[in-house]
Amino acid sequence: MILAELSPGAGARPGVVYLVGAGPGDEGLVTLRALELLATADVVLHDDLAPPGLLSRARHDAEVRSVGKRGHRPAEKQRTQATIDAELVALAKAGRSVVRLKGGDPFLFGRGSEEAESLVRAGVAFEVVPGVTSPLAAAAYAGISLTHRDLASSVTFLTATTRDGARFDASRLRGLGGTLVVMMGLHTLRELATDLVLVAELPATTPVAVVSAGTRPDQRVVEGTLADIADRVATSELPTPALAIVGAVAHLRRELRWFDRWPLFGKRVLVTRATHQAGSTATLLARRGARAVELPTIQLAPPPDPARVVRAIAELGSYDLVAFTSENGVDRFFDVMAGAGRDARAFGAARVAAIGEGTANALSRRGIRPDLVPAEFVGEAFAEALLEDLEAHGGVRGKRVLLPRALVARDVVPRRLGEAGAMVDVVAVYQTEVASRERRAELRRRLEEKTIDLILFASSSAVQNLCELVGDDAAHLLEGVTLASIGPVTTRTATARGLQVAVTSEKSTVPSLVDAVERHLAAGI
Repeated sequence: MILAELSPGAGARPGVVYLVGAGPGDEGLVTLRALELLATADVVLHDDLAPPGLLSRARHDAEVRSVGKRGHRPAEKQRTQATIDAELVALAKAGRSVVRLKGGDPFLFGRGSEEAESLVRAGVAFEVVPGVTSPLAAAAYAGISLTHRDLASSVTFLTATTRDGARFDASRLRGLGGTLVVMMGLHTLRELATDLVLVAELPATTPVAVVSAGTRPDQRVVEGTLADIADRVATSELPTPALAIVGAVAHLRRELRWFDRWPLFGKRVLVTRATHQAGSTATLLARRGARAVELPTIQLAPPPDPARVVRAIAELGSYDLVAFTSENGVDRFFDVMAGAGRDARAFGAARVAAIGEGTANALSRRGIRPDLVPAEFVGEAFAEALLEDLEAHGGVRGKRVLLPRALVARDVVPRRLGEAGAMVDVVAVYQTEVASRERRAELRRRLEEKTIDLILFASSSAVQNLCELVGDDAAHLLEGVTLASIGPVTTRTATARGLQVAVTSEKSTVPSLVDAVERHLAAGI
């Protein structure tokens, strides 16, 4: 009756608790409804294993807290669960909207039903948002089909331990057939395998695959049989969370595995972009199976003369051409414009140019479709394209051009335009600074311990700042690390610092850079 009174599809409502499935670990495996609620809820109470990227989707002023319960003491977990139940009720009765973010699906071994029962007893409204459960997702990412017309016509999910900590009664599985998926059984795997053979009467040769950290870049799979899987897992030192897939379908992995065959799978990639851009890059890498290590070498700061930016915006309609040379330049310029109460209409008749696809996309997000994007994303090509465009629209001499950009940048564009007779206003809309020195120790430690496989350089300043952070022995410390550059200018900067760049993107966008890295790695496999 409580559920019937709610209207799914709206944002989070005061006094309502939302039991939301966070999926198995890959933050992309989450529903649109879950994202909608995360973006609007007052409070987010999450399990320990909730994907960090998913938590970043919470409202900026929301209260976000872990209430995870991990360990092997059922009584202690039960006390913690009672505390969570009481807190959900108290928060809802205080008029707050609450997302209870649970790993996998709330109603499959997630104790979501127990939390729902406590809400019913307290008269609190709630909604259940299903999630992709780990048995389905981990099996799929391991290349295992849980059912197969020739191998298994049924699948059984079970937990290795009961509520009081006792082992599952394997006699209930005798003669059942099909595929078994055992959750929360890693620490009792040897006993489980023995019970399945001696009590459930499965052949000792029955195939088994144990999947750890399924769907994540650190996913690992150990294969064996009921006779030897415990020894194989012990030797491999698999971490939790893990699940075991028991049955003939486990052999399908040999033919159908895909996720851990991707060239970037498991690679530890240092992302040097500024903090506000690193998240999107990390998400892109995770989609390819890589593990992003976010250690920005630069941070963006306001320009030394903010008033100059405001004046340029006030005069925007008097320019013949506005040329953007970076995504950061677009974002900072439009942020100031919004603060001044203006929008894309302020450009008037001015033509707008973008140095590359990434910058063009940033403009599109702000409501501007650029008139000009050169085929080659470097300053020299951009300057020539701007000159050709101005010439085609009445000539270059006397035309006013606005160039919003970083404080320190190459001068090829304003110099070439000025030499041709254009009046160029170079306006610094931001400046880059070397990241805090606190990162130096961590960066050096990771390089010395060889825990970085690949580094993405998205700009020349990222190269310069990384070398400054690491020190004079940067070239030595980076030996053995695959270095990838977003374009030829960045590559030249790296080469000048003694670095060996293995990959240079043909297009100056991060997606193109990642594609280039993937092709490079695939060629070496």
